Amino acid sequence: MQNDTAAPRGSFPSRMGLPDPQHPDPDLGLLSDATLDELAEKLAVATMIVGIGESTRFSRETFDLRDRLFRKLVQHHGFRALAVQDSAGVAAGLDRYVRAGEASAESALDGAWRPWRTAEMAAALEWIRAFNQEHPNDPVRIFGVKPVQAQPEDYDAVLDHVRASAPERLAEVTSHLDPIRTAHHTEEHVQRARGMHPGRPFADHARDALALIRSLPDADQDNDVLARMRLIVDFHEHSVAGRGNFAGDATVWADAISDYQRRTGLRVVYWDGIAHTSAAAVTSGLAPQHGPQPSIGSLLRKRYGTQYVSVAIGFHHGDLRVVTVPEPAGDFIDAKLGEVDLPAHWLDLRRDAVRRRWDGPAKARVISGVYDPSRDAAEHIAVASLADAFDVLIHIRKVSPVRWLP
Repeated sequence: MQNDTAAPRGSFPSRMGLPDPQHPDPDLGLLSDATLDELAEKLAVATMIVGIGESTRFSRETFDLRDRLFRKLVQHHGFRALAVQDSAGVAAGLDRYVRAGEASAESALDGAWRPWRTAEMAAALEWIRAFNQEHPNDPVRIFGVKPVQAQPEDYDAVLDHVRASAPERLAEVTSHLDPIRTAHHTEEHVQRARGMHPGRPFADHARDALALIRSLPDADQDNDVLARMRLIVDFHEHSVAGRGNFAGDATVWADAISDYQRRTGLRVVYWDGIAHTSAAAVTSGLAPQHGPQPSIGSLLRKRYGTQYVSVAIGFHHGDLRVVTVPEPAGDFIDAKLGEVDLPAHWLDLRRDAVRRRWDGPAKARVISGVYDPSRDAAEHIAVASLADAFDVLIHIRKVSPVRWLP
């Protein structure tokens, strides 16, 4: 469910109040500033955390709407923290950039999770940096929902240690670390889906490498190398492939958000995929045997009640460059929303009349790094109640690809 780093799998290719005329803006193709002002005002009332989820991380339009809505919440409603799905260490680097202007937005994203390394995300960071320059005593902060994780430099440090202390073991350690460090660019489960996985589970390689490091004569004397190696093992054991599911560490991530919010008192916007921001448990269409799984948003809803608001941004079809996403199956909520022939529109499911019309079990399409058009009918999350899962739906008719940083 959108824990994916690479582009979707598939062949290369040859908006939302439903129907409510006050919301669409056909001239812009997305939602106008006035419409987003109205939406932000509705979201901000008695709200501490707004989860804004996308059905794909590969669309420029879905990112643009999420970013513009975030800016409205910052500018006019006092939201001052952005939570992102990345490690605490990476997010700390992003926070340093937006507060101190260190280096550039692009360089701040060098070690970030692959879906964040886009021109769109760099522009979002630059906007936050500019806002903070104008509001030095009331800045926007960025934090990650994941604990500190291994980074590519940790692998280098381990290999450098072995090269210096036990060069005769270097080839053996390298044979375990070289294949698995590729997961920092293309996650292991995505490699499996795309037929590029070397075969052996990465967590097994990581554990074997740790055992080798521990067996070295001076292992007990170098706590730094052992700590780095444990981070590498933890990274692979807690990956989608290592866990064997897409759910993520929902409790850990939700704790990170709620602990930060309560410690600082700041109003928070949380960016992630709809499977994570959903305020109700979700079932993956790719793994229905696991049944409903708690989401970060569902845990936040239990803790905050209606002070947690869930927004879902989806789309009907489009060319994401690496894959062309067809029109959705008829039983998807995306298809029903797409019956309105407008570039973009939105629904407030908290309104009684709208809830009565649209509530019930629903499937929402998800375009992740393992997406394959040939199994489009399975590429979704399912919820028992659409209105329990999402307070607001934003639907875009047609999308185009994000622009990846080098």
